[in-house]
Formats: sequence, C-alpha cells, structure tokens
Amino acid sequence: MNMSAKILHQTSWAKSVQQNDIELYSSLDGKSRPILMIGGVHGDEPEGVQLAKDLLLWLQKNNNNLKSWLLIPCLNVDGFLKKKRTNANGVDLNRNFPSSDWTSKCKSPRYFPGNFAASEPEVKELIRLIGLQKPSLIIHFHSWEPCVVFTGPPGKALAENLGRDKGYKVSEDIGYPTPGSLGQYGWLNHHTPVICLEAQEGAPLESVWPVFASGLQRVLRGENE
Repeated sequence: MNMSAKILHQTSWAKSVQQNDIELYSSLDGKSRPILMIGGVHGDEPEGVQLAKDLLLWLQKNNNNLKSWLLIPCLNVDGFLKKKRTNANGVDLNRNFPSSDWTSKCKSPRYFPGNFAASEPEVKELIRLIGLQKPSLIIHFHSWEPCVVFTGPPGKALAENLGRDKGYKVSEDIGYPTPGSLGQYGWLNHHTPVICLEAQEGAPLESVWPVFASGLQRVLRGENE
C-alpha cells in the first residue's frame, strides 16, 4: 500500500497516430504490481473517458493507503476527438492486441483489427507499459449495455465487487468472441486478469462515476478481495 504517495503526471507519455499527446498518471511504490486503468479505448464511448477523469479527481484528493496504480484517461485520443470508435488509421484498438487468438478477420469495418497485431502506436505503447510495470489487474472503461466483463478466473471476485452496488450483470464474456482484445491479451499472454466496465451507453456523463465509484474505491483500497 502507498501510505502517502505522490502522483506522477506524464503529459506526453505516448503519441497517437496523429501525434496527439496521450497522458499517463501513476502512483507507484516500487514494490508491488500496480492496477492499470484505461479510458477511451474506443473513441465514441465518452462515458468511459468521463469515468477515468472522475476517478482521477478522486485519486488526486484521496491518494493515501491505496494500492499502486496507473491511469490512462484516454488511450484513443484521435478517435475521441472525432467521436469515432477506431483510431486515425481506422483500427479498432480493442482488436489490435497481439493475443494468441488475434485474427485479421472481422465482421465489419467497425471492428477492423489492423493489418497485423500491434500495428498501432497506441497499442504498442500500452504493450510496452504492461511489460514494464507488470500490472496485477487491468480495468478498462467502456459504454454499451450495463455490465462488468472479466477475462481470467481470478478477476471474477473483483468483477463482482465492482458491479455489486448497482446490480450490474457480471459475465466472463461480452456475448461474442473478441480476439485481439485487451482482455484476451492480458489473460492469455500475461495471466493478468482484465475487467471491462460497461457503463450505460448514452447515459448523462455526470451519472457514470456514481455507478462505479464505491467499487473502484474498494478495489484500490484492497477491500473485499
């Protein structure tokens, strides 16, 4: 646990396809494996970015006695600026990870996985970060239908913890295969459990944080594990 930890802010941790800055915030104790949290993997899901921003505001005021953590408020900056799911190359970042099940096949351009795995700079940098920091848990923020999806059996209890306050459905998959996703990469390649928080698509942005606030705070405090 970080007893009284400082927060490091890297304003240009990485660059997008169009050379926009991707920010990274972190609070590391140098001893334990951190929790990695990510918003804005899909640029047309502002709810996930808002959740990351509101979480950051809470962390900036309450960063005592928490587990080590890393937070990327918006990974797909180019897509977010254009309100598009994909990045500036038209690639769905959540299908571009070099998981052992990656495939070039996709059912529509919306899910285009790239010409090859890890072709995109945003994904390359996230892979590098995962390799360097070896997170104990990865949580990424999306919006669709309210649910909490976990990849890897160790993530089940944590997913139930995150979804219990509002009675969100917890499941081991989203209902269809997601080869090349962050979940598949984290678990199949690193045996790191990955949790996807799906907020209600189109919900008022100010309503997203209250749904997940208590659960995220419990996980960061190491409660109810």
